Amino acid sequence: MEDNGLVPLFYVAHHKWKFVMSPLLLMLFLLSPLASPFSTEEGKALMAMKASFSNIADVLLDWDDVHNDDFCSWRGVFCDNVSLTVVSLNLSSLNLGGEISPAIGDLGNLQSIDLQGNKLTGQIPDEIGNCAALAHLDLSDNQLYGDIPFSLSKLKQLEFLNLKSNQLTGPIPSTLTQIPNLKTLDLARNRLTGEIPRLLYWNEVLQYLGLRGNLLSGTLSPDICQLTGLWYFDVRGNNLTGTIPDSIGNCTSFEILDISYNQITGEIPYNIGFLQVATLSLQGNRLTGRIPEVIGLMLLLNIHCVTFSSFIGNPFLCGNWFGSICGPSVPKSREIFSRVAVVCLTLGIMMLLAMVIVAFYRSSQSKQLMKGSSRTGQGPPKLVVLHMDMAIHTLDDIMRSTENLNEKYVIGYGASSTVYKCALKNSRPIAIKRLYNQQPHNFREFETELETIGNIRHRNLVTLHGYALTPNGNLLFYDYMANGSLWDLLHGPLKVKLDWETRLRIAVGAAEGLAYLHHDCNPRIVHRDIKSSNILLDENFEAHLSDFGTAKCISTTRTHASTYVLGTIGYIDPEYARTSRLNEKSDVYSFGIVLLELLTGKKAVDNDSNLHQLILSKADNNTVMEAVDPEVSVTCIDLSHVKKTFQLALLCTKGNPSERPTMHEVVRVLVSLLPSPPSKILAPPAKKFDYAHYVIEKGQQRKEEARQPQEDNNSSNAQWFVRFGDVISKST
Repeated sequence: MEDNGLVPLFYVAHHKWKFVMSPLLLMLFLLSPLASPFSTEEGKALMAMKASFSNIADVLLDWDDVHNDDFCSWRGVFCDNVSLTVVSLNLSSLNLGGEISPAIGDLGNLQSIDLQGNKLTGQIPDEIGNCAALAHLDLSDNQLYGDIPFSLSKLKQLEFLNLKSNQLTGPIPSTLTQIPNLKTLDLARNRLTGEIPRLLYWNEVLQYLGLRGNLLSGTLSPDICQLTGLWYFDVRGNNLTGTIPDSIGNCTSFEILDISYNQITGEIPYNIGFLQVATLSLQGNRLTGRIPEVIGLMLLLNIHCVTFSSFIGNPFLCGNWFGSICGPSVPKSREIFSRVAVVCLTLGIMMLLAMVIVAFYRSSQSKQLMKGSSRTGQGPPKLVVLHMDMAIHTLDDIMRSTENLNEKYVIGYGASSTVYKCALKNSRPIAIKRLYNQQPHNFREFETELETIGNIRHRNLVTLHGYALTPNGNLLFYDYMANGSLWDLLHGPLKVKLDWETRLRIAVGAAEGLAYLHHDCNPRIVHRDIKSSNILLDENFEAHLSDFGTAKCISTTRTHASTYVLGTIGYIDPEYARTSRLNEKSDVYSFGIVLLELLTGKKAVDNDSNLHQLILSKADNNTVMEAVDPEVSVTCIDLSHVKKTFQLALLCTKGNPSERPTMHEVVRVLVSLLPSPPSKILAPPAKKFDYAHYVIEKGQQRKEEARQPQEDNNSSNAQWFVRFGDVISKST
């Protein structure tokens, strides 16, 4: 009976403790790591991915949910500032092995995945198709095998897909055509088989298609020119057969066309010469017949990057190269004489045709030009076409459209030139730069400009389409830039309010164009007159460097000593002005002044005021931000980016040229400051640039090369925002 009496007592006591302990347990639960805002399924997914990787000992040490449950601070993980969800994963070039875990599909808010440059194996998991917000996917340069998963077609926001340099097999999924926003598709250097999906040719959004180095078969579709937005088409080194589509000349958007080293047969369509490509590669096929005359003209004029090497390796193609069935060979003297005679006859006919054209131009020029000719005693006007889009027009067309260069078509003036706008029928408007006199020095300057920019092409350099030698001035025909120059927008009578992002993108474009001249041209090119009036802006406010009249080609091992200094006051490198020793760092100085213009909205030189000296004085007092253009202050979300740009500008304008950055380094810094698109938060650049480390290193004037940048998401503001006075040299 005592036992029976104790049972209810114990039962009641037990429930009292139960009710008392419940709030305590709840508090413990809320304070436990499991209740952390970062402890979600995403954290588990990241740990599952870590478990599937190998070679992680030294690179993923902070991926530890036991000691650090804030996965947003882990290496390569980037989160949305509001929702704290993972929006970007960047583990590129970390030598990771193992496989990609299917758990990646649990990161449903991912917008960017970059795993390129590792040693990952296995198949691409189907679960990656669950990342519905994904816009950027780069798995290139790994050892992935198997098919391309069909689930990728579920990624409706995907714009960039790079799977090149793996061991992928099977066909290209036709479902990739269901991705509505795909702009870049790079599947090069895999083992893909089958035909190129027919529907892929009808993608009007696609801009880049890289399929080289696979085992693709089939033919080039007649619908190839339906790729109206494409500029890069590369199917080099496959097993494609059939002929080149007759409609190939209609692919006017193509800039790179490489169909070399396939099994393509038949003759080259005549209208292929109407393409406006920078690179045309047809070598290593089974083409027959003769090279079309229009391409022959391109070869003789050395237009674009079309050379005889673009056609070699076609044993039955008739061309002017050693071993061609109608070109030079060595067997018998009679054959040599016969073939030389054919070549000479062809050249003679072309020269005769050219003489007829010149005679026609001479008779059809305006009275004004003829009067000028009689006054100066010079020969007839000479028109030279450098890009085929100008070939359908004559000098007479141009003079008629501008009413013999009437004043009402003037859109700008230079120290020795006037610029006109010319609207030609059935083509885009062009800008005509008219150089005034033809004294020997000026003529050499004119020839320098032609030699420099006639053979280079870059999206941030103004394209020279042709030129004409006339008695009333030499004429250059450029792309027309709808928004004029940066100087006009910042300082002109009709100043435009430019927000911070637009200014930053202008700086990036100009920097990329200048970096191309410095580092990608051979010989390298120094512009010598970088200034805001030589940065032209198209209808989208994209920057294009212009005015190469003073540009100088220099060797890769020497600087150039000039007998006179060229440039514009306020932008000239003081060291260059003092010594006349020219190198790329002189352009870097001038670009730094342009950056200061963008930041402050002030002129480089205004009466007695010098912008560089003004900023240096404010740098000593750490009051540089007082000089910021109000339009920048209002529109910039993160003013720390403005501070970093000031620091970069002051580094570019340091007194000692060796302490200035290269333009490649300048581009990397500026690109790292670009904001994410407003509709989504994209990842930082794949090759993240440690700006803080770079600035501090330059500020301490270290001469050793910069260590490889390392990401440090926990660096303090004090490290990023070093005092200007500590960064720049006090000397001017």
